[in-house]
Amino acid sequence: MVAQFGDGRAVERDRVRAVVRLRLRLVEDQGPGFPPEFLPHAFDRFTRAETSRTTPGSGLGLALVAAVAASHDGFAYAESSTSGAVVALDIAC
Repeated sequence: MVAQFGDGRAVERDRVRAVVRLRLRLVEDQGPGFPPEFLPHAFDRFTRAETSRTTPGSGLGLALVAAVAASHDGFAYAESSTSGAVVALDIAC
């Protein structure tokens, strides 16, 4: 980038862009957590854990979360903690 002073002298300056990331814990419950075999597929469309098949839902919720994260140069992740399930976003700001 080149800037000019009032007297016509040119000064070059590099642009530096700082990347700041934001981590949001969207959901943290106190249930049984995600089954280990479900975690690799948690963000696939129309995917539901076997234990949740008796409740309403289409299996699109976490896929939408992942799509929103990707549209912001980020990612979503799910894990089981000692107290239940955790779903979080990591996005660039």
